[in-house]
Amino acid sequence: MRWPRATAPAWIVHAGFLTCALVGGGAYALATPDTRVVIYMLVIVFSVALFGLALISGHLTHRRPWLLAISGLVLLLVGHLLWPHWVVDGHLGRGEAAPADLLIATAHGLFLAGAALGVRRRMSADAGGIVDATLFGVCAGSALWIWVFQPHLPDTATPAGQAQVLIDVLVLSAVAGCLLRMSVAATGAPRGTIGYLLITALLTGSGLATGALGMPHRDIWSGVLMLLAFLTIAAGAVHPGAPAMIEPQAVAERERTDGRFRLVWLGVALSVNPAIAAMQALRGDQGAGPLLPIATMLVIPLVLVRFNQLTGQRRRAEQVLAHQASHDELTGLFNRRRILAAIDQALAGPSDVIVLLCDLDGFKPVNDRHGHQAGDEVLQTVAARLTTAACPDSEVGRLGGDEFLVLCQGGTDLEVAALRERIRDAIRAPIELAGGPVSVGVTIGTARATAGCGLDRAGLVARADAEMYAAKPGRRHRSAA
Repeated sequence: MRWPRATAPAWIVHAGFLTCALVGGGAYALATPDTRVVIYMLVIVFSVALFGLALISGHLTHRRPWLLAISGLVLLLVGHLLWPHWVVDGHLGRGEAAPADLLIATAHGLFLAGAALGVRRRMSADAGGIVDATLFGVCAGSALWIWVFQPHLPDTATPAGQAQVLIDVLVLSAVAGCLLRMSVAATGAPRGTIGYLLITALLTGSGLATGALGMPHRDIWSGVLMLLAFLTIAAGAVHPGAPAMIEPQAVAERERTDGRFRLVWLGVALSVNPAIAAMQALRGDQGAGPLLPIATMLVIPLVLVRFNQLTGQRRRAEQVLAHQASHDELTGLFNRRRILAAIDQALAGPSDVIVLLCDLDGFKPVNDRHGHQAGDEVLQTVAARLTTAACPDSEVGRLGGDEFLVLCQGGTDLEVAALRERIRDAIRAPIELAGGPVSVGVTIGTARATAGCGLDRAGLVARADAEMYAAKPGRRHRSAA
């Protein structure tokens, strides 16, 4: 079976969804209760079959999230087969703690798990935004529960049934928050699939609210809303953008540098449920008090996750700053400040200290002929070759321009001579550039400070500098210290 590609027009899916919604919803609303049972089952079977064909055909890639989502659909089908009149007779969202309610809530949990896996993969670069969106959803769900659902539940609602409805509302609100964040950040074809899944969560929540509010003809409205939810999730699965929905997207995390906005939001998230409890206490309403800790238990782990993310971002930023402070931006070697400080540390130790001051030969013509970008590539290649040629316990730094320094501790004169030859051979090898191969040479000045000789860093580098420039007659001396 062929499915629409990402470049295919999405209007075909939209038109098919609208047609099925009008036909199925209209037929359900006008049918008798027994006929509604059949229509409801046909819509579920149609949605599961369409979803399954999309999986089997390979249209849906990265199958694990989709498999979790379709398992929720299958579970809802099983529930309808076991209790065919539950939704049709308007029991949805009434908090009766029946097995059908538990099964429906479990199906919504599977949908949440599938959405979480998809979100984790697609929005890995926006993890903070996703946690914030989930927090927003849970906080919004708490408010909906207190002011929309709980006051209107019938007297037949049991404590377990109320807790079940509350968890269902919080789960759907969290899913809606995540999908809303994804839809805002998404571009191109995946946006259609994300939009359909967001509508699925909203329709399902509306179906629960219809039952909880005891609206007239709630049996019809709840059934129609749930039918539309089934159709939207199926439409999302066959939408041309579905294959790319779970592909990672580079989304810059929208963090403020001072972090105050995120901390304020976390404070608000932690304050929502206590504020609701305080308002209930002032009004003398104790009805929903025991259920608020359930919502708080969901909020607190999310806040802890967010704090961990903020801490990790700060730690990574500090590591980047520390690296930038001690390393050359172009080559990644130690910068001038860091390599000279390393010489001071080595001179304070018990071993001999050897420095090799390396100045490239023929680098300026490369810059003049091929441009500065090519010159940068040469410097990067030289840095890599120097690091490879140096001893494992040596330190390599860039003093600036085309001057490099290799710092060694200990070693005989024979070993130092061998190191000089390795460096010369490595750097003389041709370097491939876009404009063709180039070659540069190197002049090396070496100086040794024996333990306890009293020679400081400036004197040691000056000796190496003098030897290097002695091999380049006519060049003006510059201090490297």
